[in-house]
Amino acid sequence: MSELRASIVFVSFLALGLLSERAAAQDRPEGQLTIAFDASIVPPFLDPAETAGIATPFVFLYALHDALIKPLPGNDRAPCLAESWTESPDGLVYEFKLREGVSFHNGDPFTAEDVRFSFHRYRGISAKLLHERVKAVEIIDPHRIRFVLHKPWPDFMVFYASPATGAAWIVPKAYIEKVGEDGFRQQPVGLGPYRFSRMDPGVALVLEANEQYWRKRPSIKQVVIKSVPDRTTRLAMLKTGEADIGYLMVGVEAAAIRDDAKLRLAKVIPPATWWMEYPEQWNPKSPWNDRRVRLAATLAVGKEALNEAERLGFSPLTGSIIPSGMDFALRIEPYPDDPAQAKRLLAEAGYPNGFDAGNLTPLPPFTTMGEAVANDLARVGIRTRVRSMERATFMEAWRSKKLGGVIVTVSAAPGNAAVRLESFVISSAPYASGGYPDIDDLFGQQTRERDRTKREALLHQIQRLMHERVMYGPIFEPATLHGVGPRVEEAAIGLNSQLYFAAPYEDMRLKKP
Repeated sequence: MSELRASIVFVSFLALGLLSERAAAQDRPEGQLTIAFDASIVPPFLDPAETAGIATPFVFLYALHDALIKPLPGNDRAPCLAESWTESPDGLVYEFKLREGVSFHNGDPFTAEDVRFSFHRYRGISAKLLHERVKAVEIIDPHRIRFVLHKPWPDFMVFYASPATGAAWIVPKAYIEKVGEDGFRQQPVGLGPYRFSRMDPGVALVLEANEQYWRKRPSIKQVVIKSVPDRTTRLAMLKTGEADIGYLMVGVEAAAIRDDAKLRLAKVIPPATWWMEYPEQWNPKSPWNDRRVRLAATLAVGKEALNEAERLGFSPLTGSIIPSGMDFALRIEPYPDDPAQAKRLLAEAGYPNGFDAGNLTPLPPFTTMGEAVANDLARVGIRTRVRSMERATFMEAWRSKKLGGVIVTVSAAPGNAAVRLESFVISSAPYASGGYPDIDDLFGQQTRERDRTKREALLHQIQRLMHERVMYGPIFEPATLHGVGPRVEEAAIGLNSQLYFAAPYEDMRLKKP
């Protein structure tokens, strides 16, 4: 009987082992998902240190890398590589407890050394501000780290630990020191749900599932992101099945997806705004130096019609470049569409026959958006030439203050009103061609103000001044539209409204064959 019992036990264990192996095999990533991306893919998009104040790089960072804290479904500030954190009562010290047992794609363990290294290596948007305000980064033990500020800064967590910047997205210290910056650029290693496989710059990026990802094992084995700037091509790829997701499908292509029974149109309204930028307003010899000219241009644009044509009418119109849902945003009603008043203002400013405003440069690849704005400006006499560029080239030219005329642009980077001001409005902002001393002074005051009510009043005052001076020509808060093909069960679009793209990648699923 004992031998029989032993045999039964052995067979039972064997059966359980086979079932476990079968379950594990069924749980392993399978299949390939292809994304038709709307711009050229360049190496800086894959490096957290290079984040540029727009949301585009996070399309790739969410796949390859991980952050101490980041937006996830149901939580805009979800614990990730940092399991928890504390702020000292005086607002000078922030301490993070790091997740243990996590490894980079090359097997190196994740430790506090990587966090400190990543912070000091960071050179993207707001890097100067962060490095000036942080007095020290102290390692307490391999999984505990402390940031010490020179003085209290209410927005430290917004600037450091949100996708407003890439400073809290972690790269491997030992690996970068071994292969160098060029080696990391060619073969990036991260902590994210997908590993780098290969890249043809400007053409395609191939990613392989990281089965050891701490949050959730990805269900899709391979993700291919192809650079397809042309919308009609992205639509054709969706229809033929060459792509499973087509990003940023606007206008007639968005309508075609909506009307196709085999496809579906995914919509999310992230913290974004489209606006016209007038970089020459700081030049006393330019027509744009006159507030009446800037107001005329703003009144000339048919925002309702543009919304219908580009975003199928889903986008809320706005009178501000600060998204209305952001913390400390002041809701400002949109300027009306009034071409007649625009012409009167131009005549008062000394331009009864209008003027040649040079280039109008839209954020690539939104050429139709730029053309529509150019046509509206032309009907009141402001003549422009639409200039097309690659997105990475556009961003560098904008930051280098090399764009004149009119810029038609958007930012979907999360954060709060202060983050947007620091990026686009104050004199030292990376994307500002000038500024006002009183706005700079108010901005400095709010960075030191820990009383929320008083701080909000200062930020609202800045936004009123921006509106009164017509520093920008706000258009709308864009509904971001994507096409999803029939093979996709979960596209992960809109799981968190802070993100305009499909994320988290580990939540994406294909339909079972």
